[in-house]
Order: sequence, then C-alpha cells, then structure tokens
Amino acid sequence: MTQYRVTATVKEIRGKCPLYAHGEKIVFEDFYVKSSQSKDICIHAISAMSTLLSTLLHGRSAVDLGIGPEPDVSYIQCPDPGPPYTKGGTVVFELKRQIIRG
Repeated sequence: MTQYRVTATVKEIRGKCPLYAHGEKIVFEDFYVKSSQSKDICIHAISAMSTLLSTLLHGRSAVDLGIGPEPDVSYIQCPDPGPPYTKGGTVVFELKRQIIRG
C-alpha cells in the first residue's frame, strides 16, 4: 500500500494572521500531524484542509479534484475573511504530496 506525506506551506496571507508567517509548514503523514516538523495548527486551517487531506493521503489526484495544477500539488485557503469582517486574515496554503512508502 502506498503511503503519502502532505506538507502544507503558507504561500500567501491576505490581512493579518496571528499564527502563521509566509513559508511556515504543517506536515501530515499517515492520518496524523508530524508535530515535531510542524507549526501549531489553527482550527480554521485544519477545517478547510481536512476533507482534501484525506483524499490526497489516499492517493487521489489534485487535478482530478479540481484543486491543483499537478497531481501532487494543490491549494486551499482558510475561511477567515479578514478585514473589514474580522481582525485576522485569509491564509493560502500550498499542499504538496510525496510518496513515503510505495
């Protein structure tokens, strides 16, 4: 059975995010977060990513899902709208998948 790692990297922040900075990462592997390799996880970010992470970790193509330009590269954003509605901001994450065991 093929096993994957998905690394979510902060690509863009629209507004102000109190948690993330450009380039920070969250690493997912075998249905868990590799906490020693990851930034803290925002509840807004994980809620936006959760269904896509499951499908990517099960081997589905980001192209087939309509969320990326390549099978192993996709994009998602957190649901915080930022100003003028909140004091936060929207964070855009790039999710890159790699095989760890095949």
